[in-house]
Amino acid sequence: MTETKLIHLLEDAADHTPVSQPPLAALRAGAARRRRRRTAGLSTVAVAAVGVVIAGSNLLTSASPPAPVTSPAPTTAAPAPPAMRMVGFGHAAIAVPAAWSTNKSSCGTPKQDTVQIDDPSAVQLCQSDRPHGVDSVQLTGAPPSLAYHADETVLIDGVRTERQRTRCLDGWQGTRVCLGAVGIPSLKVWFYAESSTSSAEVDQILDRIQILPDRSGVPSYSSVGGPPTGPLAVNYAPLLAAADLEVRYQRVASPSYPDGTILGVSPAVGTLLPVGSTVTVTVAG
Repeated sequence: MTETKLIHLLEDAADHTPVSQPPLAALRAGAARRRRRRTAGLSTVAVAAVGVVIAGSNLLTSASPPAPVTSPAPTTAAPAPPAMRMVGFGHAAIAVPAAWSTNKSSCGTPKQDTVQIDDPSAVQLCQSDRPHGVDSVQLTGAPPSLAYHADETVLIDGVRTERQRTRCLDGWQGTRVCLGAVGIPSLKVWFYAESSTSSAEVDQILDRIQILPDRSGVPSYSSVGGPPTGPLAVNYAPLLAAADLEVRYQRVASPSYPDGTILGVSPAVGTLLPVGSTVTVTVAG
């Protein structure tokens, strides 16, 4: 068969074959089904991916170590203030550490922290050095020595007092000693503070002076008049009355002292008592 005849046969077959409209609806429906299948497939993949992310997050969370528990830093408690005791003459008193002794001195010079009241070693004629870091306060019924003078007037609990400013001097053996004083002339008492620690210690000691209307310290009798052998009770009685204290005499036979000479008191000089308490005065006789 020749090529020309073959072409004529094909054209003749095409002319006798019926041609209809293309099935557009079916094509659209098929395309929609295919899109749904793709969307569903993508949704399943997305859900699976989210699940993987969540599972991974849970895995990471469960695998992470717990946060360390921090305890609060320990606090250091402030040291408790030292216990204090009061000593005084009449209604004027001063607070000193309870650990302080009384009259721990040599030739009137304190050897450790102490209160000095009628210090018997002060009459000894000797030179004694004061150690470093020693604080003391002396109570007297007369102005203290070392040229006491008032630099200013201050009120303590409404009572007029005289203050000698604190000053520091180089003492025996090169020890630097600071000193100051407060006098209360109306109550016949003087507080004389010394320190080989610092001038601030002197000021702190003197800042603890108080006036106590409902309490009274046993006054000193060393400064009251009498024969050279000792003070007389007759001269001491007015000091007790001024301090609102009662007196009871206890007589002891003593050939060494004239009658009426004070041999001692109880409670001890400087002890604070409720107003109206009785002080026993031991006298020769």
